[in-house]
This record gives sequence, structure tokens and C-alpha cells, in this order.
Amino acid sequence: MAALAGDKTLAELASEYGVHPTMIGAWKQELVKNAKTLFERGDKKAADPQKIIDHLHRKIGQLQVERDFLAGQPAIARLLKGAR
Repeated sequence: MAALAGDKTLAELASEYGVHPTMIGAWKQELVKNAKTLFERGDKKAADPQKIIDHLHRKIGQLQVERDFLAGQPAIARLLKGAR
């Protein structure tokens, strides 16, 4: 919202919020492009919260498997431990 207000530059906002200016620009463009849908009402039913939770649990499991696999690779393991 601060980017839309235009009171500060993207660089100032990026510094303030600790993100890259490109991300703020992308978020601003996405909001402008899809703002209409935020305020639309329709016959859309709310998503089933349990389905969302199940999907997120599956995603967490997938990411843990990928992390564990990559941690077994010598070069990746050194990076994960902070060594170079």
C-alpha cells in the first residue's frame, strides 16, 4: 500500500521493510493488475480449510525430503552448515 501511495521511493521502502526494490515493484504491479478481484463478490465458495491444511502439510513433507536429500550432498551440506 505504501508503494501505491507514492510517498516514498521503492528504494526507501525496500530499505525500510528489508526487501529488494524489484519485489516491491512486482507486488505493486500485481496489486494494480488484480485489485478488482479483491472487491468482487460472487457465488464463489470459500475454500475448505482442511484441504488447504492438508495441501500445506504435503508441501512441508516434500520440502523436508528435498532438504534432507540435498543435505546428503557434500557441497550442499557445506553450504547448509555455513562453510564455503
